[in-house]
Amino acid sequence: MTVMTFVYLVAGLILLVGGAEILVRGASKLAALFGISPLVIGLTVVAFGTSAPETAVSVQSALSGKGDLAIGNVIGSNIANVLLILGLTAMVAPLIVSRQLIRLDVPLLIVAGLLVWALAANGTLGRLDGAILFAGILAYTVFMVKSSRREQRENSERQNADTSANEAPPARGNSWVLNLVMVLAGLALLVGGSNFLVEGATTLARALGLSDLVIGLTVVAIGTSLPELATSIMAAARGERDIAVGNVIGSGLFNLLCVLGLSALVSPLPIAVSTNALVFDFPVMVAVSIACLPIFFTGYRIDRWEGALFFAYYIAYTAYLVLYSTGQDSATLLGDAVLMYALPLTTVTLAVLGVRAWKRRHVQPPDANGY
Repeated sequence: MTVMTFVYLVAGLILLVGGAEILVRGASKLAALFGISPLVIGLTVVAFGTSAPETAVSVQSALSGKGDLAIGNVIGSNIANVLLILGLTAMVAPLIVSRQLIRLDVPLLIVAGLLVWALAANGTLGRLDGAILFAGILAYTVFMVKSSRREQRENSERQNADTSANEAPPARGNSWVLNLVMVLAGLALLVGGSNFLVEGATTLARALGLSDLVIGLTVVAIGTSLPELATSIMAAARGERDIAVGNVIGSGLFNLLCVLGLSALVSPLPIAVSTNALVFDFPVMVAVSIACLPIFFTGYRIDRWEGALFFAYYIAYTAYLVLYSTGQDSATLLGDAVLMYALPLTTVTLAVLGVRAWKRRHVQPPDANGY
């Protein structure tokens, strides 16, 4: 371990913060200029861009014949997206959740997870599987952009009034070029920052004696999710909460449909899916996606305590992976504690809160913005 390790860590953090700030500014202004809602920008442009590290790692792994890394990177990143990123973001500022996420995007994330799980059930992901997944992300993107443009046209007067009250009037001429450059520059800084952080963290982890397996399960999965983390926290802090939540859900869909789809398409051989992934990692990923529904449904918001709950589960999940991978007996105790006590208690609590929220909405319906 050298001084360069710490240089990488510090430089990575600086680039992530700066890139997230530039990206959120450019994306929010592009949304106003082109009549696309911030939620859709978060679900598409921002989400797809911040998933660039996952794309690079998984595609390169598939080309190198390292299918386990390609699969593990996507699954680990999706779990981190919900538990770690949404958790920390909600702890920074409670998040308002659009009804569209409940009705369309989160169910699609669950369906996409189940689809990948089903396609991989035979132990491989081949080119046909990859084509099916990639076609799914193309259809989703086209549908989102078209439906958003249509909705914005139908509500142009209200949207223009809201924009004039909170934003400067959209600039003419080449202002969209400047904002697009900001988005691209922000993405480049995010990717560079995440690479620096992963490099520094990997060197530090090896210096501490951790195995490559543990590094892959923790450092790589978290490292490739750092752009989403930085972007969502910055968006929440700046009040762009649709972008913050949409970024997480959109990144999950992009990881499953595009990243895995491209990986399967370019892989010289079908990507092998391990039994452990099928019986443990895929179920955890789908369960985490399903967990979004009751938490989002309780008032169409994610409060700080719910964010802390997500974050606590991610700490427990990561601790279990490390303990299990290193052959520690305490892994079984931790797993049993989560499965037998924490999860049932959380389920009952969220169910009660969900019923109460449902009853309240029958008395006081959501407002015109869908919240």
